[in-house]
Amino acid sequence: MSTEIVSLAVLVIVFLVATVRGVNMGALALVAAFVVGLAVYDLEVDGVLAGFPSDLFVILVGVTYLFALAKNNGTVDWIVHAAVRAVGGRVALVPWAMFLVCAAVTAIGAVSPAAVAIVAPVAMGFALRYRINPVMMGMMVVQGATAGSFSPIGVFGSITNGVVDQNDLPGNQLVLFLTTFTAAAIIAAITYVAFGGRALLARGKETETVAAMGAEAEAASHAVMRERSAGTPHSAVEAGRTAGGAGQGTGDGTGDGADAEQHTLNAQRIVTLLGLGALMVGALGFDLDVGFTALTIAVVLTLVFPDSAKGAVEKISWGTVLLIGGIVTYVNLLQDQGVVDWLGEQVAEVGAPLVAALLICLIAAIVSAFASTTGIIGALIPLAVPFLLTDQVNAIGLIAALAISSSVVDCSPFSTNGALVVANADAADRELVFKRLMQWGMSIVLIAPLVAWAALVVTTT
Repeated sequence: MSTEIVSLAVLVIVFLVATVRGVNMGALALVAAFVVGLAVYDLEVDGVLAGFPSDLFVILVGVTYLFALAKNNGTVDWIVHAAVRAVGGRVALVPWAMFLVCAAVTAIGAVSPAAVAIVAPVAMGFALRYRINPVMMGMMVVQGATAGSFSPIGVFGSITNGVVDQNDLPGNQLVLFLTTFTAAAIIAAITYVAFGGRALLARGKETETVAAMGAEAEAASHAVMRERSAGTPHSAVEAGRTAGGAGQGTGDGTGDGADAEQHTLNAQRIVTLLGLGALMVGALGFDLDVGFTALTIAVVLTLVFPDSAKGAVEKISWGTVLLIGGIVTYVNLLQDQGVVDWLGEQVAEVGAPLVAALLICLIAAIVSAFASTTGIIGALIPLAVPFLLTDQVNAIGLIAALAISSSVVDCSPFSTNGALVVANADAADRELVFKRLMQWGMSIVLIAPLVAWAALVVTTT
């Protein structure tokens, strides 16, 4: 068996074991890089570590550290509360408020499962209280988290743009963000109509004003999932049930005097919002390094408001940092040893570039529905680099199609986000929510890659 086949087989095994056994995929990938590097390619340890993505490390640490500060000082809670208050008693707008809240939270640096863990208990509580279909509400939350994740300072966007820059591929951060946001919003709109949106519109404004529900649930579920945000669907279900129980137990809209203060703009939150805006403008308008810019803003916030920085470092998404660091290290090892070029040649030999591009998108969707979206994004784009460099298809279009294919399938109940929605549903609805999410998730696995490929690859090649 050739060394190329062996090293690629090990990568597949890493994905399978991490999915089934709940081990951090990045830790497995680092071990695999060490074993394969020494045993298969006769490298020294320094040669293996040369592939560690230091730039992505800075991006992930900087962005998630800034988000941790925003969560600590109440900026994230203020965003959630402001969105919910904005809809007043208009029940038909509540699902869209949840969509936008999740999009905002992931757009400013939250990992997708952490955002769902914050919002899902509140959203599913609203669904029960206001007789909204729980499947619709769950889908709106998950697609909202996807919609914001590819912003220039979002985790998925940072990873994708980092990989594109590393491999000298043509990229466009704004196109990536807008196309993925649009795809998630379209799926959310279809779900809204399919699961009773028109009936909600007909209900008009409820006599009871919609209040902010479950501030304590947001904090509790966020604390539970922060450490598990890079876990597997199985661990996410258990963690989500714990969070969901807490969330629905406290989601009655009540609070004490401190609650009003918690949801009021103060100097810290205003400065944090300005910092987040500056980061977005700097990344999009001035091509500033996202990681170091985010770290700079985070350090300034820490110096100006030291009290809110307590515990923020511990809340950095170290699981995600380890996951992407390990996966990219292993893929870089394959790249250095010519395996990626070999794989690209095999793909190119398919003879039909558009068919090859479709296959890549389908693989991304299928694997991501059961495994880590973050890991897929970090692995598939580098593996597709030789194919992209042939100029047989539009690189910007295929990268956007890959991003859509690998992310919108997170509504599958076998993924972390889908599992969190199921876990936070009312016990009487949980089985139905699971079945419907499985049906919709598997349908999206087949349809999303095909539509994204047709819209972004075929039309631009």
